[in-house]
Amino acid sequence: MNKVYDVLIIGGGVVGSAIAREMARNKLSIGVLEKNLDVCYETSGRNSGVVHGGFAYDPGTLKAACCVEGNIGFDQLAGELDIPFSRCGKVLVGNTEEDMATLKRTIEQGRVNGARDLRLIDKEELHRLVPAVVGEFAMFSPNSGIVDPFKYTIALAENAVQNGVEYFFDHEVTDIHYNDEEIYEITTTHGVFKTRWVVNSAGLGCGKISEMLGIRGYRVIGSKGDYIILDKRTGPLLPMPVYPVPSNTYMGIHVTNTTDGNVIVGPNAELVTDFTYYGVPQENMDYLAESASELWPCIKKGDYIRNYSGILPKWVDENGVIQDFKIEMREDLAPHAINLVGIESPGLTGAVPIARRVVRMMAEQEELTPNPDFNPRRKGIARFAEASEEEQKRLIEENPDYGELICRCEKVTKAEILQAIHNPLGVHTLVGIKYRTRAMMGRCQGGYCQMRVAEMIEKELGIPKTELQYARKGSYLFTGDVREEV
Repeated sequence: MNKVYDVLIIGGGVVGSAIAREMARNKLSIGVLEKNLDVCYETSGRNSGVVHGGFAYDPGTLKAACCVEGNIGFDQLAGELDIPFSRCGKVLVGNTEEDMATLKRTIEQGRVNGARDLRLIDKEELHRLVPAVVGEFAMFSPNSGIVDPFKYTIALAENAVQNGVEYFFDHEVTDIHYNDEEIYEITTTHGVFKTRWVVNSAGLGCGKISEMLGIRGYRVIGSKGDYIILDKRTGPLLPMPVYPVPSNTYMGIHVTNTTDGNVIVGPNAELVTDFTYYGVPQENMDYLAESASELWPCIKKGDYIRNYSGILPKWVDENGVIQDFKIEMREDLAPHAINLVGIESPGLTGAVPIARRVVRMMAEQEELTPNPDFNPRRKGIARFAEASEEEQKRLIEENPDYGELICRCEKVTKAEILQAIHNPLGVHTLVGIKYRTRAMMGRCQGGYCQMRVAEMIEKELGIPKTELQYARKGSYLFTGDVREEV
């Protein structure tokens, strides 16, 4: 590719997409290189979906500052991006004197960080807030919330594209070279890209990209957490996330409500070196259920509909101690490169504040010209199931495809599936459609609608059935016809 970009961002997860969107506020040519086939197939889409309050991080750290800033601004952000967000609150539940002392320290730490309205509540108030919880008292964080992590990441990316950013999927970076003309040549699995600036926002691959930039020595480990998803009939029993009293490094196994009405149990935390394995062993599921039931005894195997896992990239020192977010420029080693390392939790909450810091670093090196045409607003796919009866009638009158259900469990219509298939990012995997519409996310997990969605993708985009992929590269659905037509 002969084009020279102003900025290439390596990694299109929630942070990379937030950086792309914030960069687009200026007159810059921007590209995003993403190794996966969509923007939320790794850490950004494999988490609890919690918008944290900012009390769990050491004062003075980037984690604390970005979390509090992100939390405060999330209502406006969700409105701009048209994504599901609920500021439902959160409780940290305790039983012992030691728990009480820890919660008091947590409240004070939160106060120093700028977290708002944290307070201790007694057993009576705790059970008014969450009737099914087991505990003697709790810390209540009314400004914590929940967000759909898939729709959030997708919305950031789509809004970036609407403002001129280019996304390149299935483009894994294999080499980076800074030439004599002060231009970076970035080799990918599908060609070489040129750019004046590079941003390393590669998440689990941040250490690898940092090495390619010549910034060596970072040790990045994976912390794998497993989860169980419960049926929506459990949702009314959990109005807000319920956590145990945290340890110094781990928030503990908790239960979280979702913006769609399910309940998530987990995660545990296991150190791993394989950043590609997402299996969930049965013994881990049993452990999650047993541990979480001590807080919220409403977990039954009959309500399990799926499990999943996610891996957090943690930067650790030589003693294995987890470090703060790193957002740096090392002009002596990598001119005009901004290097992000160890962006784990609360990266979802703090993605936009992290992005703002990246843009400010660039602005310190060269003058940026504001883009007068930047539009921060993006319209998502309207959910037919959430519309009023009057709105549903209007939608069907305007577009008869709203009158045909494709996914019975989640009541997703043909019109929604078609909008998702023709999405602004050009994603056409089955999971890409799933994340945009919730088709295949219900009780039957696609047993009824998955083949219908596959057929629609094939028909709408002219993709041969043997080239349809489920999620990741190589996840082909079909090898050919079962029988030949006579």
